Amino acid sequence: MIEWPPVDPADATAVADRRDELVAAVRDHAGRVAYQLARLEGGDYGQTTIETDRGEWTVKYEGGDLEYLRFDPGRGSEVYVVSTKHPPEPDPLADAMADYDAFVAGFNDYVASLDGVLDDVSTEFPAVATTDGVVAQRDRVLDRVREVCDRIAGELHRYEGGDYGSFTTRVEGTRWELKWEESRASYLRVGGTGGLYLLSQYEQPSAADIREYAPRFRGFVEAYNDHVGELEAELGTVEL
Repeated sequence: MIEWPPVDPADATAVADRRDELVAAVRDHAGRVAYQLARLEGGDYGQTTIETDRGEWTVKYEGGDLEYLRFDPGRGSEVYVVSTKHPPEPDPLADAMADYDAFVAGFNDYVASLDGVLDDVSTEFPAVATTDGVVAQRDRVLDRVREVCDRIAGELHRYEGGDYGSFTTRVEGTRWELKWEESRASYLRVGGTGGLYLLSQYEQPSAADIREYAPRFRGFVEAYNDHVGELEAELGTVEL
């Protein structure tokens, strides 16, 4: 006959409290390791593995704070001594804690191995060349291109009316497009969609691109003048 009620279950409070006390202490101590690693590696997040005779310890950090501390004994299951999830079981925790001092010693040895590694690195660097001359030449050419394009934009605005429009032509087989808004050029693009912007509101072309296309700009202006000439010829035949 089964007796009821059965024997009361054992009280695990003391074991759980001791486990939580150990995990809290390790979280605080290993958190300092994580902070030092973050400083050393210079990133907001990362992880480092320290090897000991009994296994491997992995420290993962984010924002300089410890995210987790994992112990892999090599034989047997790994244990997250500190994590953002559930606390470890007492037996694996006890096994990991037996190697914790070796982990800290391994980290200290790792830091010590880097001591003085930068002592012989010189901070005497070559002088940095100035781009003043190149920029001045670029601005000289592009300012003149923009001046001419604004003039064309103003003439097209007068003729076509409206607030914006474009003029497209081909120069030696390459498509050129001037986009204008009122009396100012918005951009001058060479090569169609995905082509080079000789003028734009965002960035300047490279010196090599300017050297290649600025001489061809003359052909674009001549094509515009021919376009105006054709318009004049057409109007010349109108009789009133």
